[in-house]
Amino acid sequence: MLLQRVITAVVLVALLLPALLAQSLMPFAALTLLMVGAAGWEWGRLNGLPMKGALAMGAAIALTCGLAWLAGWAEATPQGLWWLAVAGWLLGGALGLRAGPSAWPHAPRVVRLAVGWLMLSVAWLALAAAKQRGLGFILSAFCIVWAADIAAYFGGKQFGRRKLAPSISPGKSWEGVWSGMVGVGLLAWGWMSLEVVWPAIGPSVFTVMQQQHGLLGLAIGIVALCGLSVVGDLMESLAKRAAGAKDSSGLLPGHGGVLDRIDALLPVLPAVMAFAGA
Repeated sequence: MLLQRVITAVVLVALLLPALLAQSLMPFAALTLLMVGAAGWEWGRLNGLPMKGALAMGAAIALTCGLAWLAGWAEATPQGLWWLAVAGWLLGGALGLRAGPSAWPHAPRVVRLAVGWLMLSVAWLALAAAKQRGLGFILSAFCIVWAADIAAYFGGKQFGRRKLAPSISPGKSWEGVWSGMVGVGLLAWGWMSLEVVWPAIGPSVFTVMQQQHGLLGLAIGIVALCGLSVVGDLMESLAKRAAGAKDSSGLLPGHGGVLDRIDALLPVLPAVMAFAGA
């Protein structure tokens, strides 16, 4: 299993890194359109669509994102869309997590599919817009989720006592959430220090948020982004638990599916663009 995870990770990095470093958006956009289409297929399968229906959903989501790209939204997205997405995640996440896995299958399928369509399409658009802001910006956005997840894992293992959502993800604890926030705070400090000695990497999410909102705004933003990353993770876990699935698919050997790898990014990316401002 470990060897599979390592090989898959190396292959993903080998594909993603050149696309990230390219000056043009096209290689990155094309690669991530394939990924978001695969995630759409997984969401359709988790919510009861047959194979052909799930494939059609994945293709439709990729087409939606592609049309938004051609319309120029990756370069000039209305700022209100990001805040609307954040509000949707807060409201939808609160309702979904409160209802729990048992209630999810009873929601109309068209609603569940529409939720997936919207969250994946907006997240991809935010991803493309973040790429336009520079390498430091998009890499720091990714690292927010990774740092929060790693710190939450170790903090939860060491200090976890109070369960966060036992019916959805029994391993998560409130102590893990707080640890994740501390981890991202340390990441922000380290990254902003790195920018002083290596300005060529470009401004990070943290620097942009500080410039826009000050140190207090940066601190509040870090807490909010970490909280949203947990909501994204739990919402995908809720859908999987309701479907009786361990992973969203087996597309990524050793890692599960695409959704398993990007679930926490889905609410974080639009929120990053909202907090970063125009």
